[in-house]
Amino acid sequence: MLRDFFSHNFAKIREINKKYAKPNVEMSGWVKGSLLFLRLYLVLLVGLLLYKFITLL
Repeated sequence: MLRDFFSHNFAKIREINKKYAKPNVEMSGWVKGSLLFLRLYLVLLVGLLLYKFITLL
């Protein structure tokens, strides 16, 4: 009973993942550039956080 519940739900999840595996959203150059900037900013913030953590030890 419990195995059927999980297998049924995992099958649903796999079906949803297959459906949305390839994005259908078209992005302009500005949007791509903005997302790249945000990724770089996030990496910078994580780097600063790690730096601060290491220097406090």
